[in-house]
Amino acid sequence: MLAEVRTGLAVQVRVVQALILRETRTRFGKQQLGYLWAFLEPGLFIATFYLAFLVAGRKLPMGMDIVTFITTGLVPFQMFRSIINRSMTAVKANSSLLTYPAVRHLDLHIARFVLETVTFSVIIGVILGTHGILFPELFAVPDPLRVLAGLLGCALLGFGAGLLLASAAVLFPSVERVQSAILRPLFWISGVFFTANGLPPAARELLMWNPVLHAVEIIRDGFFSTYRSEHSDPTYLALWIVAMIAMGLVAETIARDRLNE
Repeated sequence: MLAEVRTGLAVQVRVVQALILRETRTRFGKQQLGYLWAFLEPGLFIATFYLAFLVAGRKLPMGMDIVTFITTGLVPFQMFRSIINRSMTAVKANSSLLTYPAVRHLDLHIARFVLETVTFSVIIGVILGTHGILFPELFAVPDPLRVLAGLLGCALLGFGAGLLLASAAVLFPSVERVQSAILRPLFWISGVFFTANGLPPAARELLMWNPVLHAVEIIRDGFFSTYRSEHSDPTYLALWIVAMIAMGLVAETIARDRLNE
């Protein structure tokens, strides 16, 4: 029995690896800039908001410079959003692969989740690493494991939400429009441009219901030696992740049965 489980798991791992390679070639191989575009897009966003902060004379907590502050909020949220968006089209874009017995619907979602997580982890590492080389006095990460935990929290939250929304869209097509309507305002309330410590108490009490804000706060808490998030809760974030993935797996099973009818 145990040998069969190992064999089945090994087969699925190889399937996911093959899907990741296919997704990489499909997504980046056909573009002239290829994988480089994945770095240019967030770089342009960071540059735009950097200029906006300078023009507005925005004051940041001590020890934070504008580039690292924006990057540690913007890139994690972009990863969260991208994982959801890629999950929404995972099955439709790869429907022909489902004719192979070894390929399951869930494998398509996992492959896109892994690719987006790795891509955005490399992006944030390259951007902050380059910035740290240019300005070493600004680059001191006291708790890298906490930074990684926050990034992984963002990614897993996106995976659960993407799986749930993609599966729900099979049953209720209008979910696709709702998904866009939710993600747009979420961008402005997820700590990309502010810290939870700096919010008025009434606003903070409301916005801290947002699990993405907790993930961003955890990342900044681990990245900046002069910033200690007083309101982030890893347990709260973990509960959201578990709940979203659990509901997503249940919804995926129901949606798969509907598609196979």
